[in-house]
Amino acid sequence: MVVAGLVLADERLTPGRVAGVGLGFLGVVVLVGEGAWGGGNAWPYLACLAGAVSYACAGVFGRRFRRLGVTPLQTAAGQVTGSTALLAPVALTVDHPWTLPVPSVAVVGAVAGLVVLSTALAYLLYFRILAVAGATNLLLVTFLIPVSAILLGVGILGERLGLRDVAGMAIIGLGLAAVDGRPARWLRRVAAGGRGEEGT
Repeated sequence: MVVAGLVLADERLTPGRVAGVGLGFLGVVVLVGEGAWGGGNAWPYLACLAGAVSYACAGVFGRRFRRLGVTPLQTAAGQVTGSTALLAPVALTVDHPWTLPVPSVAVVGAVAGLVVLSTALAYLLYFRILAVAGATNLLLVTFLIPVSAILLGVGILGERLGLRDVAGMAIIGLGLAAVDGRPARWLRRVAAGGRGEEGT
């Protein structure tokens, strides 16, 4: 969101959005907990930071396809085709798939789900939302990834939802509301209406 605000003229970096980004990061830190920041190995955290920056750059770069008249379907198809062309030689060289045992039906189904739902459909939705709602609104989903992971862990794996998890999700929710701006505008309208009624 910060990258979009700095690079794109129509994605203004307002104080509310800056505050929302800060709250979102704080919420993620609360969700992760202080125990994950020990150990002294910074590489995993730097890798996560690099992934977040890459995700932001992808959202900003993807906006140019709208100006070029490329449809979301064409953009998603090009993205998947290009990544396949780049990664297929690496996979063939490193994994030697012809030496691996024949996968089971469950494995084939899982891979098919990843291909169809988590990749093809996800990229189509990604570029569609990017074209309609803009990079800032699209990239709000990055704050929801740890929230969805925790909720899936509670619902599917039977994990326990702690007070820290609830607090972190609440802080992230406040950050998303600050970035979106509509709750603040609604509160200002309500306050202005109340003052108008008092004046009459």
